[in-house]
Amino acid sequence: MILHLLDYAGVAVFAISGALAAGRKSLDVLGVVVIALVTATGGGTIRDILLDRNPVFWIGEPTYVVVIVLAALATIPYTRWRRPPLQSLQIADALGLAFFSIAGAQVALGAGHPGLIAVIMATITGAFGGLLRDVLCNEIPMILRKGQLYAVAVIVGASVYVLLLDLGISRWPATLTGMLAVAAIRFAAIVWNWSLPVYSLPDAADRSPD
Repeated sequence: MILHLLDYAGVAVFAISGALAAGRKSLDVLGVVVIALVTATGGGTIRDILLDRNPVFWIGEPTYVVVIVLAALATIPYTRWRRPPLQSLQIADALGLAFFSIAGAQVALGAGHPGLIAVIMATITGAFGGLLRDVLCNEIPMILRKGQLYAVAVIVGASVYVLLLDLGISRWPATLTGMLAVAAIRFAAIVWNWSLPVYSLPDAADRSPD
């Protein structure tokens, strides 16, 4: 029951991040709801298609859609009453990433897949909704931006979750630890601008002749 509530919390927070992104692009109310729906369901939908799960999670349980729409609509008056901080989108996205990515790992493990596939599905579940949101909002996807340990946070957190289960730790403590690992890495990247090493090649015009 608690894990199911965390799943609802994940889609709600992702919906809020989608609504905030739509607001920064000055979309209308329908646009806000659409972006929120894509953000909150995109990663899980891709995961379910890849794992051949029928029906897709939000079709099998339409309550997810209700939670997403309510969260998106509630964001509109709240942000008109109180201006959100500049990093509110990143903070909301980090929380959604922590909640939802571990749920993706749980789905894969529950379907009998090994730990590596669970980590991959966690990454897809957590990161691809935000990727679709950023593409629709004409932004460079957060997962690809320099200084954003985004997918890395999911990979580490999901790996911690799978490892703890393999060590015999019960599901609930392993879930909390995995979520905390994802959130901690994302918040650290936001606050201290942590990033992976950048790979770049000089342009042909910049190369000196042999």
